[in-house]
Amino acid sequence: MATYKQAELKDTVSLMNSTDYKERFKAEYMQVCVRYQKLKAMLDKWDEGKLNFQPTCPRGIYNFQIRAMADYISSLEARAAIEDIEL
Repeated sequence: MATYKQAELKDTVSLMNSTDYKERFKAEYMQVCVRYQKLKAMLDKWDEGKLNFQPTCPRGIYNFQIRAMADYISSLEARAAIEDIEL
């Protein structure tokens, strides 16, 4: 999984509005990576007992979500390789 240095969702707006599907694809990839990294950071804090809030969902739901996100990132990376999209 590529890591975009401190990317934020707002950084993807121009790509999402592009008429070029490859640019929109890159934005989609960046967005899911940002969301994955933020969820991972939350889960790491949870594991360290450093969360400043009490999650309402059981940990298993978050584990399922992060696995699904990782799988989605992997499928986007596979598509990018096949479709010659540089991430």
